[in-house]
Amino acid sequence: MDWSNWVYLGAGLLLGLGVNGLLLRTKKPSNSFVVTPVKQQRIAELQEQLKQTQLAYHMAREMSQFKAGFLARTTHVLRSPINGLIGLHQLILSNLCENPEEEREFINQAQERALKLLKLIDEILNVARLEHGTSKLDLQSRSLADLLQEVYELTYMLAENRNFPFKVLLPDPEIQIFIDFRWCRQVLLYLIEAVIAQMEEGSIYISSQVVSTSKLVHIWLDVPSEAVSQSESIDLIKSEHLVCELGEENPRFLAGTNLLLAQVLLEVMGSKLEIVPCLDAQAQTEDMIRLQISIPLVTKGTEAHNH
Repeated sequence: MDWSNWVYLGAGLLLGLGVNGLLLRTKKPSNSFVVTPVKQQRIAELQEQLKQTQLAYHMAREMSQFKAGFLARTTHVLRSPINGLIGLHQLILSNLCENPEEEREFINQAQERALKLLKLIDEILNVARLEHGTSKLDLQSRSLADLLQEVYELTYMLAENRNFPFKVLLPDPEIQIFIDFRWCRQVLLYLIEAVIAQMEEGSIYISSQVVSTSKLVHIWLDVPSEAVSQSESIDLIKSEHLVCELGEENPRFLAGTNLLLAQVLLEVMGSKLEIVPCLDAQAQTEDMIRLQISIPLVTKGTEAHNH
């Protein structure tokens, strides 16, 4: 065997060893691709964070749309009682009343509609004054249980009249929150009215939780998912059918307007409104979503700042 054969043999052996090494390396599992329980837990946490981020984005987008159409929404709500006033005055001025008693009745109805219209305008102006700082909040240490009890007493009939189960889990009476009681109560009324207006079936459940690490109290309003899925058109000027839905006898804000007013008031009070996953056991049997209101918890530092 001459020297060239030895060269070819050596090259062949080296090539064979190299290929064999590559094959063994591909067959051997890499530790970097092994999914350990710790990695699985981390993936689950990331998926949950992604879900919450998506819900927060959804809420921000909805509120942005509400703000974009706020003027149209407000004028549309005010238009309903104004139309009623004009109609009653036209009947009186055209001498279409059968007798003085009927004319007086029309005047009384016009007076009632004017007062309702004034009430709606006052609500909008009061929120606007708070947002721009021309009106001051009365921030005090108040009982969370008293707040939720009063809100329940003011709203349970709205749900009962439409056969929606409505429950409130009252917290420890010792829990104190730093709020403007009147406006915080109004925020909850806005939210509950908005939810009931959108509901077709399901239940409403209010509870709370103290988060001592962040010095906050979460008020949770668990409701059917469709109750916070808004479908109101921003361009309400072209939505003539909504005039009838408002009801001239009882003019009120649309659900989207209520949500917007609630968000503005909470921001002024140093609180916030979010949509978060509803993880309670009772929600597993229903398609529920959670409106979360975060309010400052009263601490020694909060009391000192208040004084």
